[in-house]
Amino acid sequence: MSATTQPLPAASLLQLIWLASPALPVGGFSYSEGLEAAVDRAGVTTESLAADWLSDQLHLSLARGDLAVIAQAIPAWRDNQLGRVKVLNDWVLQTRETSELRLQAEQMGRSLLEWLRNHHSVSDAHLQACALLPPTYPVAFALAASPLAAGVPDCLSAYTFGWAENMMQAALKSVPLGQSAGQRILARLAAEIPAAIAAAMALKDHERQAFSPMLAILSSQHETQYSRLFRS
Repeated sequence: MSATTQPLPAASLLQLIWLASPALPVGGFSYSEGLEAAVDRAGVTTESLAADWLSDQLHLSLARGDLAVIAQAIPAWRDNQLGRVKVLNDWVLQTRETSELRLQAEQMGRSLLEWLRNHHSVSDAHLQACALLPPTYPVAFALAASPLAAGVPDCLSAYTFGWAENMMQAALKSVPLGQSAGQRILARLAAEIPAAIAAAMALKDHERQAFSPMLAILSSQHETQYSRLFRS
């Protein structure tokens, strides 16, 4: 840590850890985001293949889409730029490539908004504005993070690590893998998260992307997969 770096206040750090927790009641644990179909149809049946799949999803999908949205939505909430927030939320809805991915974004957004109503950290005006969208999960997460004394990179780190934990758990159940393999996958993703965040923060509006053809195909197939552990 350099001499000019200010440590994150303990209260804000704890709130970010809370937001990243798989125990947060938003239902993230119930989705595999195409991974379960990848196991069934694309041969993702080993630890190394699961790690590669999730690494690709981190850099090619998450960083270019949701992380870039959150990076812009947090300052928009902080500056009360509600029109800007709506534009970002609309982009998420319009670029979900399958119905199950869109339903996941909507359901988790609603659940996080309900959690925020009981958490008393966000203004009533912002809660009402968020409810009118209605919110997707990335935009609701940005609202949850906006009151904290934390920089955007720290907020993105919390979001991405929470995603990584959920996806690692999905790999354990669907490949299946053991706990040690899961921790190795999580270690790899954690090492790659800073680069993904840096890439996301550098993107301008016209550079955001939601083009992951194989992920979209597998997500569509997952909706009718004969035997499933995860929600569609």
